Amino acid sequence: MNAFDEHFMRMALREAEKAAADGEVPTGCVIVEPAVIEPAHDGHRAVYDPNPSVARILGRGHNQTEGLSDATAHAEMLALSAAFAAKGNWRLAGARLYVTKEPCPMCAGGIVLARLDTVVWGVSDPKRGGGTTFGIFDHPGINHHPALVTGVLEAESRAILQEFFRSRRK
Repeated sequence: MNAFDEHFMRMALREAEKAAADGEVPTGCVIVEPAVIEPAHDGHRAVYDPNPSVARILGRGHNQTEGLSDATAHAEMLALSAAFAAKGNWRLAGARLYVTKEPCPMCAGGIVLARLDTVVWGVSDPKRGGGTTFGIFDHPGINHHPALVTGVLEAESRAILQEFFRSRRK
């Protein structure tokens, strides 16, 4: 795990804490545009500056499905909308998405359509994961395949989910 990914996953965890405080499933998301050192070429991905302080945060979000009475108000979807507005474009090529829990199929579809370069998540979702269960990110029928980085701050991401559901069962 590198310091760049850990830095932005900690921001996503803070978003997840906001969701938990609102009684929502604690998932948080941050979308970042790293500073480019070397542009992508000849099928190779771009090389980015590893310093998180020079990256631009395009969007943040946390689950708000209950508060907004909107089944699509997942952390990733809200962060994507904010990032589109920040860029003035629906294409987020070169951006990295950080989310505490693996994206569901709906969010995975939005991520693919937005052309994000990389998806980083904390804890996998073996029941409803858009990547691990449904294979959306590497499906041969789609036209964009983001790089995946999994298990970043996995213990912290799992702990906030477990605590939330433990308190709900009481």
